[in-house]
Order: sequence, then structure tokens, then C-alpha cells
Amino acid sequence: MPLNVYDNILEAIGQTPLIRLNRLTREIKATVYAKVESTNPGNSIKDRMAVKMIEDAEKAGLLKPGGTIIEGTSGNTGMGLAIAAIVKGYKCIFTTTDKQSKEKVDALRAFGAEVIVCPTDVDPEDPRSYYSVSSRLVRETPNGWKANQYDNLSNSQAHYETTGPEIWEQTDGKIDHLVVGVGTGGTICGAGKYLKEKKPSVKCWGIDTYGSIFKKYKEEGVFDKHEIYPYVTEGIGEDFLPQNVDFSLIDHFEKVTDRDAAIYTREIVRQEGIFAGNSAGSAIAGLLQLKDRFKAGETVVVIFHDHGTRYLGKMFNPEWMRAMGYETVPGATARELVKNKSVSDLVGVKVTDTVEHAIHRMTENNFSQIPITQEGRVVGSLSETHAYARMVRNPGVRQEPVSKIMQKAFRFIDIDTPVTLLAPMITPENPALLVRDFLAGKTYILTGSDVLTAI
Repeated sequence: MPLNVYDNILEAIGQTPLIRLNRLTREIKATVYAKVESTNPGNSIKDRMAVKMIEDAEKAGLLKPGGTIIEGTSGNTGMGLAIAAIVKGYKCIFTTTDKQSKEKVDALRAFGAEVIVCPTDVDPEDPRSYYSVSSRLVRETPNGWKANQYDNLSNSQAHYETTGPEIWEQTDGKIDHLVVGVGTGGTICGAGKYLKEKKPSVKCWGIDTYGSIFKKYKEEGVFDKHEIYPYVTEGIGEDFLPQNVDFSLIDHFEKVTDRDAAIYTREIVRQEGIFAGNSAGSAIAGLLQLKDRFKAGETVVVIFHDHGTRYLGKMFNPEWMRAMGYETVPGATARELVKNKSVSDLVGVKVTDTVEHAIHRMTENNFSQIPITQEGRVVGSLSETHAYARMVRNPGVRQEPVSKIMQKAFRFIDIDTPVTLLAPMITPENPALLVRDFLAGKTYILTGSDVLTAI
């Protein structure tokens, strides 16, 4: 058959290019290549494992003709499954979270899939989570099959069979480091296993995000729910342990902030001309944080998972970047606002504490509002004006759990957010912000008066 002529779109998956990075990596002594997976039919690396999971399920009799494929997805896996479903004659129902880009949801629907959007900031076990909803749909849907990309080992096997061998061949076996954003774990563990078998000295560097549990679990063996809070970065990090994540294959996890991930997502296209997605921005930010680990003469391969068109409404939208506080503008940052605060550790109350206790905590710390936590996670807030209004209507509410009257949680922002971008974030509905110093592991609370004083 002539070159690049296929019987169907699924045969076009794989054999993606390896492209040397030149400008972003000027400070790195090693030679760095990007494995650009956006050239797959679904514009992401997830096409590889989507087809593998389906074909293995067919062989095992789990997915039958005319069946319905059900999956919880951030978008890219769903795209791969939807493409394969069209070719093979299946229906698709996907659940996703409300933090995913609109472009991803629209793309899935364009391929004929039903998409159900679920809240992000809930535990995986919560019946509203996109994990739980997809599991419920499997039980309720005749001839339904859940791909379960997190625990389905066909995921990592797909990368063991394709991604790893391609990288080995493209680098002529000279690869020394593999840098990958870790979500399901399939890419880094599948490709990493193959490469380590071929060359045991290969190091696998997992890029994690703040709000995810991977790094601490790798380093301390502790699943710490205090590590978990909502984050913006798409496609990497988790609040549970997928079976596809084999920690023995990952040499080190490097955490990257949402802000840095967003900034470097834009820098990839601006400096290298490669239109890659959000997890690629995380990977580059992590790569640069790790730059001293790479030596002259070594070869580094970093995975660019998907295409920038999935993020046109986010990282590539200047208004969104400003609203999130990610735009780089001159002037002071939140770091200057919090450096003189007397309280550096977050002072809050638990959801089970009484309203009276919350008011006492606000009074003793001279706060006008306070965050509310559950198992270490910020899940809500309470302002003194709201508490006062509720007690006027019903004095007995003082002895009720604060969860009965709590308001929505304060928004987390990066400590390097420019002050000029902070003011629009504080409104009567959102009277405070939580400023996170990721490196120091501290959280501060900022109010409108703090910002007003600074500007």
C-alpha cells in the first residue's frame, strides 16, 4: 500500500513526530525533543490507548456489537473512543468535569457522543463526581461497557507497545530522560517500562500539579487528602490512585503551578511554533524546573499530549488569562501583599463546627470572613455579614453546624498573581481570595481591603 494510505482512520494513529526544541530549552544543557502527539487523528495521545482498550474489550467479550461505550474523560480519551466507536459501530456516553474547556465538550458532541458535565470539586466517591456518574450509567445502560482508563491496564499496554518503541527508534536508543505529565499514568508507565527494559538508566520524570496527590505518595507513601484542592490544569494530577500509575517506574514527580502551566502553554507556540495543549505547558514548566538534572550530551524527550485548539477559550484567550490572574503584567504581586500578614497559616473552621464557633474564630483573628474545611479541604466559607443576617432571622442557628449556612469556597490564586489582576476577582459574592505559596506550603487570605490598600 502507498505511504500514508489507510483503510480507515484508526490506522493513522501513531508514528507521531519527534521535534527538537530550540528556544524554550536554551538554559538546558541536554538536547530536548518533543513527542508531538497532536498529529494523531483525534489530536491527542489518547487515541492510542482508546483503540487498545476497545479492541481488548472486544476480544474479552466485554464489548459486544451495538454496545455503548461509557467513560469519564477530560475530553481527549473521549475523542479517541468516539472516533473508534464511529468506525466500529458503537454509541458513546461520556461524563466530564465543569473545569474542562468548552472546546473539548463541543468536539465530543460533534462526534455524536452524549456528554454529561459534572462538578469538579467533589470527592471521587461522591455520587455527583464524573467517576461515580459514569459507573452508575454502566449499571443502567443495556450492553454498556466502561472503558475505565484509570484502572484498565490496556491503557499503559498501548504505550508499551507503541509510544515507547517509537521513541526508542526515533532517538536511535540514545534517550536518557522521559518527561511526562501524569494523569491516568498510562503514557509514562507504558512507555517508561519499555524504555527502561531497553536501557535501565533511563529516568522517568512525572509532572504533577498542585492539588494532586501523586508527588507526596511517591515520596512518603502517604495518601494525604490535605494535598487535594481544586486546580485548573487539565489532563494531569489526580485525587486518587489509578492502577495504571506504577510508582516504581517513575523516578521523580515535579509539581507545577496552574499559573506556570498556563503561561508555558502559550510560550510553546510563541517560541517553538508548536500548537500544543495545557499539559504540554505543565511538562515544559516542569522540565525547566528540573533543568539542573540534565547533562550535556544527554537526550530528553517530553510528551506533548494534545493540540492547542482544545484551549482556545482558556490559555489562548487573553481575557481568560487576565481573569485567572495568569497574565504577566508589571508591578507588585500578591506576594508583596501577604508578606507582612501576622497570620500565615490558613485559619478556618470545620464543616461540623458550630456557627457560634466560626464567629468566635473570626472575632479573635479580626476576620470578616473565614474558610470552612472538610478533611483538610476548603469546601466553603462564611462571612460575618451573612452569619449575622441568618442569626437575626433565626437565633437558634448559632448552635447549628456551620455547613448549614456556609457560602461557596474562596478561590485559590497563585502568590505571584499581579495585584492589578486581583481587584476584579474580589466581589460581594466572592469577598476574599486564598493566596497559595506553593513552595513554602502556606496559604494566606486576602480581602478587598488588602487589595484596595495596595492599589
